Amino acid sequence: MARYYLGIDIGSFETKGVLVDEHYQVACTCAVKHVMENPAPGYFEHDAEAVWWHDFCQVSRGLMEKQGIGPEQIIGVGASVLGCDCLPVDEACRPLRKAILYGIDARCTEEMEWLTAHYGETGVLERFGHPLCSDDVACKILWVRRKEPEVYEKTFKFLTGSSYITAKLTGNYVIDQFLGKAAFRPLYREDGSVDEEECSLYCRPDQLCQCREVTELAGTVTAQAAQETGLLEGTPVIVGTGDSTSEAVSVGIVEPGEVMFQFGSSLFFYYCADRPVTDTRVHGGNFTVPGTYSVSGGTNAAGTLTRWVRDCFYEDLLNAQEQGGPDAYGAMTETLPDSSKGLICLPYLAGERMPINDPKAKGVLFGLTMEHDRRHIYRAALEGVGFSLNQNVELMEAVGLPVTHITAVGGGTKNGPWMQIVADIIGRPVYVPAITVGASYGDALMTAIGTGSLKNFSELKRQIKPGCVYHPDPEAHEKYTEMAEIYRELYLATKELMHRSS
Repeated sequence: MARYYLGIDIGSFETKGVLVDEHYQVACTCAVKHVMENPAPGYFEHDAEAVWWHDFCQVSRGLMEKQGIGPEQIIGVGASVLGCDCLPVDEACRPLRKAILYGIDARCTEEMEWLTAHYGETGVLERFGHPLCSDDVACKILWVRRKEPEVYEKTFKFLTGSSYITAKLTGNYVIDQFLGKAAFRPLYREDGSVDEEECSLYCRPDQLCQCREVTELAGTVTAQAAQETGLLEGTPVIVGTGDSTSEAVSVGIVEPGEVMFQFGSSLFFYYCADRPVTDTRVHGGNFTVPGTYSVSGGTNAAGTLTRWVRDCFYEDLLNAQEQGGPDAYGAMTETLPDSSKGLICLPYLAGERMPINDPKAKGVLFGLTMEHDRRHIYRAALEGVGFSLNQNVELMEAVGLPVTHITAVGGGTKNGPWMQIVADIIGRPVYVPAITVGASYGDALMTAIGTGSLKNFSELKRQIKPGCVYHPDPEAHEKYTEMAEIYRELYLATKELMHRSS
């Protein structure tokens, strides 16, 4: 009887699942789309019950039905969800409000400013390891405590996405040690225990999950969860983690010097380091892979930026797609010009994380002339994300972190011209692996470690198959180097005006 590892990843706009066989090959995939709510400027939310759990159950059943297997053939389950989320739940694991999403949600700016004044800049760096940013879940918890006291009083646990799914599956409240010690700083100590003294400003210590290794077994599927998901009661479930972490693992980012750029709704990256990174210019911490450390960050708008361009400037192609025509993005890319004719896009439509760490940043289209049309705007948007990526590569090397290998993953890698643009901008090869299913594949592979089929992450890496590589064009890189300087100075020149605009 064939047996499979089940991995499910819940992203910003889509949930993807995969069945991986005992040879670690993808046997079956399934996906469902959902919406991201934007109820107010800077606010981004998901309904955890209607989106996260509903999707998990639908994809779980869909995979088994599509592959024609029974639940007894599932060896184990791993799940990942958007990383730095904040979801308060009651004792029955019922959400008390919609989930406040990762760094794209900038509602806690006031709390960040208050905490900076309260601790002082030195105190913030000692506790968080970096200037406060919208990825810090502690700031989101403080927002709930201050702005929604009635929700806070009813909160049994403050969860992130993977903690919620794991709790729904097993009844146990756990969090990956990476997410706990990185995203929830300063609420956990370095050994993973809850820091009661630091917690006092944010929440009760008992409102936090137990910190565990990502591949540890969190428990097994309960009778109730089995009924809802179609899984077999007693099926092992690993702790799970954030989507970007799982995606990094899915393409073998487990050794120092390697960096993964995840082209999803946002662009998120992980750099694997062999030592703790304490430079305040970057966000360093531990990593999911035992014995390694990380630098992480991202550009808030990547896929959301191209979606915005599509919806605003290519309505005809979108309408044609909805009527059974070709994919709108594919049609947009087919007419992509060779140059943006000097048009530069600052992709800060939802504020920005690294390297500028400015939730009040605004998007900019600079250099418009009568020569430009929507095709140039689309190319400038793709280039803008590439320039942001390039800034982060430069920053990592400036703090002594050599980048030896760049891997691109996520839905954006389907856009070959975009990957070539990125390679040309940074002047280095960009590798895209053969299997680009995404974080769900990483979830399944980590489940193989958790259930004992793979010994460790080194064995996991050996299962990753190489794919294609985009080599930089020296002439294009030279031109982009000049544009990159304008890109960098454009933000500095308009920063104050951005903050003054409503």
